[in-house]
Amino acid sequence: MSSFIKTVLLDLQQKGLNLEDLYFILPSQRAGVFLKHHLSQIIDKPIFAPHILSIETFVEELSGLQSLSNTDLLFWLYKSYLSHTKREDQDPFESFASWAQILLQDFNEIDRYNTNQDAIFDYLKAIKELNHWSLEAEQTHLVKSHLKFWQNLKDYYHIFTGELLQNKKGYQGLIYREATENLEAYIENNSNKTHIFLGFNALNTCESLIIQGLLQSDLAHIYWDTDEAFVNDDIHDAGLFIRTHKAQWNYFKKHPFNWITSHYSDKKHIEAIGIPKFVGQAKYIGQLLQELSSESKDLKSVAVVLGEENLLIPLLNSIPKAITQINVTMGLPLRFVPLASLFEQLLSVHKNNPEKYYFKAVIDIMSHPSIYSLFETATGNISSHIIDYIQSNNLVYTTVTQLKKIAPTPIHPIITILFNSWENDPKTALANCTELILHIKGNLIAHKQINSLELEYLYRFNTLFNKVSELNDNYQYLNSIESLHRVYKDLLTTETLDFKGEPLEGLQIMGMLESRVLDFETVIISSVNEGILPSGKTNNSFIPFDVKLENNLPTFKEKDAVYTYHFYRLIQRAKNVYLLYNTEIDALKGGEKSRFITQIDIEGIHNIKHTISSPNVPIIEKKLQHIPKTGSILDRLKALSDKGFSPSSLTNYIRNPIDFYYEKILGIEEFKEVEENIAANTLGSAIHNTLEELYKPLEGALLTLEHLESFKTRVDLIIAKYFKDLYKDGDFSSGKNLIIFEIAKRYIINFIHFEMEAIKAGNTIKILAIEADETVELQIEGLDFPIKLTGKVDRIDRFNGMTRIIDYKSGKVEQNKVEIVNWDAITTDYDKYSKSFQVLCYAYMTHQKKTIQLPVEAGIISFKNLGPGFLKFGKKESTYSRSKNQQIDEDTLKNFEIELHKLILEICNPNIDFIEKELN
Repeated sequence: MSSFIKTVLLDLQQKGLNLEDLYFILPSQRAGVFLKHHLSQIIDKPIFAPHILSIETFVEELSGLQSLSNTDLLFWLYKSYLSHTKREDQDPFESFASWAQILLQDFNEIDRYNTNQDAIFDYLKAIKELNHWSLEAEQTHLVKSHLKFWQNLKDYYHIFTGELLQNKKGYQGLIYREATENLEAYIENNSNKTHIFLGFNALNTCESLIIQGLLQSDLAHIYWDTDEAFVNDDIHDAGLFIRTHKAQWNYFKKHPFNWITSHYSDKKHIEAIGIPKFVGQAKYIGQLLQELSSESKDLKSVAVVLGEENLLIPLLNSIPKAITQINVTMGLPLRFVPLASLFEQLLSVHKNNPEKYYFKAVIDIMSHPSIYSLFETATGNISSHIIDYIQSNNLVYTTVTQLKKIAPTPIHPIITILFNSWENDPKTALANCTELILHIKGNLIAHKQINSLELEYLYRFNTLFNKVSELNDNYQYLNSIESLHRVYKDLLTTETLDFKGEPLEGLQIMGMLESRVLDFETVIISSVNEGILPSGKTNNSFIPFDVKLENNLPTFKEKDAVYTYHFYRLIQRAKNVYLLYNTEIDALKGGEKSRFITQIDIEGIHNIKHTISSPNVPIIEKKLQHIPKTGSILDRLKALSDKGFSPSSLTNYIRNPIDFYYEKILGIEEFKEVEENIAANTLGSAIHNTLEELYKPLEGALLTLEHLESFKTRVDLIIAKYFKDLYKDGDFSSGKNLIIFEIAKRYIINFIHFEMEAIKAGNTIKILAIEADETVELQIEGLDFPIKLTGKVDRIDRFNGMTRIIDYKSGKVEQNKVEIVNWDAITTDYDKYSKSFQVLCYAYMTHQKKTIQLPVEAGIISFKNLGPGFLKFGKKESTYSRSKNQQIDEDTLKNFEIELHKLILEICNPNIDFIEKELN
């Protein structure tokens, strides 16, 4: 395959032109590297390198203006805006920046296409005056303000461009317009130069005028890179612009049109592969490269072209280790660097200048990989200690003072940088961000963890903040963290971290625009989906579609045609083409393959092999865990049996043996999270503790109305005490937590009223025990060691002579949850019988300790279902039977004992594994 660049150089040689005297103008700077490479291959003696410029650099030199960055332009435009807007009508910088970016794009487009600016702005003003929404004869203040913006657009433009020209600065469009005006003088002063334009397609008006002017003056040659399949087809978008140039340029009426080739029709292997998700595409490319590298170790003729830049990192992680030579030309956007998220979090936290910090924000910042190591001390990582303290004490909001109390003194400087108030001052924020970067760098060096990539990240962000500081010092427009945050996000979208590599060796990874003028034998293009390639209809402009058409400004149709050309030109000389697209439906971009693939199919020139594939991701079969009982596990079970099994631990085993294994054998506690809202178990504990304090002094006494009346007066203070104790530093004085607190009070007051009504009805209630600790030792046949059963019974009383064992529940419990039909189901069906199992456990323990005399009643008082009162345990003969035995006697406990022993034997049996249950 002879590349386009090489073919051009050979043609110039044949024309007898001295190559070292030529001025090559290319669509991108990158193509210059390949031009030099091809030049070195065709010369037979050393020469001085010719002048090689990108079109932007050439036009900038022609204009005499210095190009400014987008952020610089934003500050310049704001200066012009302030000078022509009344103080009371001025937007703050952060609001201005949200719409000024669009305005800059429109100014740029108007100038690049050399349009009559005043005519467009007058047209826009007239349209807005016609279309404004007010139906009143007298315009409201809002309407007047809206129209004033459109009336001032022309003035903003002239003041802005005037300031720039006066200072020899410019944006791309202004530079192009100025270059066009300087063209005549340039031609007169550079009559000995020969310019070579190659590989261009879509030209703005200024570019077109410049190139045509040089061609007409015999100071230039131009080489197009297109194919007859595109040019000869009147509706093919890949040839849209070149057909226009060929038909409209006077130069081509007398000179040949170089070149229209026929490479596209050459035989090609084209595959269109549908792959789920973007990461799936990255993995598939890795597999494809593995196959290609096994066929040929030299991959310099292979290009991976990414339709979306955010695929770069997944792709780099998917490249086979055997491929060592890689050249990445597109650069890694800084917003994908881990440090970007850290400063994003800090600016988001500080822009509201809070006195207290939300716990999630604190944890996110302190857990950030770049920050976590700063909290390392000889005794461990203080970050983990602070996070544990926040979680265990329910610090939903915390202050710098609290954080410093938790942390040792050497850590205080870091906490100061991160969480001391930035006072809504951008200068303070920038100083703290810079100081933080120095701390991170110093920590890396101190711990000998020097990573060149990490240091590069730090350097780039330090440069970024220095740039913002310089802008702020020059213009003083950043008057809040919000405005600084806005500029920071704008810079992140434009700044990139460039990779160093050998551009002429190994695998080439690039974006679509970087592929201009370059040719490869094997091309892999990702994200060939509608909405990406091409991008489709977007309207990020103040200029309406019809106004653009009227003034020959590009619309989304022309922008789609640009990418159509790049796509087809890339595969024009290729022999192997792999087009990857996402098959998954996305909320914004859909899962539709690109029209480009369909178009190749319809053309009939090439046969596309269509496949739906997925990368070789191992299928992990979901298996329920089986944990065999090893010697150490059996030793742990013996230790547990000596300490005692509680009813809740046994029901935990019934629910899922694996949970029992994790909690009781391995000792893994449930992860503690900050309770933003009071949790159900905290509510339940507060109610239990309150009732214990109220009723405990009455053990052995009859409950009277006087007791209950006194309880009512004490409830508020006691429950508040226990909420404070259990909820730690959490706040329950407002919001949802206050509602939960009031619900807890209401539950207790309702229960006291319930007891009062029972006494008023002539019933007697004698309190026998409150929160009674019960422990019994069991000798179970088949075990060579005793088993302890331990638990705390909420209440034992005697109601009209009948002993009752009561378990309090703050949640809702129905009567059918304390009824059983078959005894053997009580240790197997957690959902139906766990409540019955617990109350029978309490009855069994108290009977074993001779605390009670049979028969007794056992059951639940549900505070959320207090209407039915005491929900008694009952044994039914069948599922549909209405009659049930609600008294617990010797037979009841004997039957329960059999099932209890079977359950404990199963837990301690070395031959029965802990087998995970599949829960709904």
